[in-house]
Amino acid sequence: MFDQRPATRIPVDPDKPRRFVFVLLDQFSLMCFASAIESLRIANRMSGRTVYTWITIGEGGETTVCSAGTVFQLDGDLEELARDDTVMICGGLDVQDTTTKKVLGWLRREARKGLVVGGLCTAAYTLAKAGLLEGKRATIHWENQDSFAEEFQEVELTKSVFVVDGNRLTTAGGTSSIDLMLKLIAEDQGEELANAVADQQIYSSIRTDQDTQRLSVPTRIGVRHPKLSQVIQMMESNIEEPISPSILAKDVGMSTRQLERLFRRYLNRSPKRYYMELRLQKARNLLMQTDMSVINVALACGFASPSHFSKCYRAHYETTPYRERGSHAVRLSI
Repeated sequence: MFDQRPATRIPVDPDKPRRFVFVLLDQFSLMCFASAIESLRIANRMSGRTVYTWITIGEGGETTVCSAGTVFQLDGDLEELARDDTVMICGGLDVQDTTTKKVLGWLRREARKGLVVGGLCTAAYTLAKAGLLEGKRATIHWENQDSFAEEFQEVELTKSVFVVDGNRLTTAGGTSSIDLMLKLIAEDQGEELANAVADQQIYSSIRTDQDTQRLSVPTRIGVRHPKLSQVIQMMESNIEEPISPSILAKDVGMSTRQLERLFRRYLNRSPKRYYMELRLQKARNLLMQTDMSVINVALACGFASPSHFSKCYRAHYETTPYRERGSHAVRLSI
């Protein structure tokens, strides 16, 4: 028999299964949804009884399509929920567009009941847009961090795999749904059941909210050189106000020429070129994911003038910032 220790968030009736309501936004991430729902299914199987139930709902109440193109039949429309339901908004691609007025109105109304509300993958955006993360800690997929930080400055954004702040839950996407669900299962039903679920999923390294979502710099670039990693971390942390190569070199105890040789040897580009690519990648994320003007995007990425920004952007992506944004809007409308 599994440990039935008290939980911080359990139904009023401990014999009543805890119900999860998954709200599937159009273009939601199949991995984040499947990771969550499979954790609940396995918990039921391993406990020998129904400790969790779930339904899927969405705008329109009929079908929705995940980011992989698979069509899902929904259990219902955006309906009125019970006070002990746990809501999980499942986001994915183009979450700014799939977070509709109807979804926001429904979410605000239901949240006033005091429900536990979670956002999987990019759905932290939906929660923040509804005003549910104001003054709270949260996380979102690393690709959306720049745009989220620009738009929701009242939210304490972290780079954690998942964050639990009171009755608000957020995850970074992908398999981080497993980590969040294992935490909830451990709180509801005990560590023994949570560990049994992890074993069934061949999930040998359970992460906590202290773990960060991105690979370390050495792993990402495929190079284990402490000074190179240190410089890249400094670059990533100073996009809006770039640091000159000479200062970067001095801060890690090298000459500018030594730093140049280090980048050429391991990354086949100069420090200046690598830094520029980081800034342009952030700029592209902001162009695609926010309504910021091109001028403000340029300033946020350390460019002194729109003309210089446009020139650099075109040289790297073979299109201008204006055309990039325009083509992205056309793709969304198709």
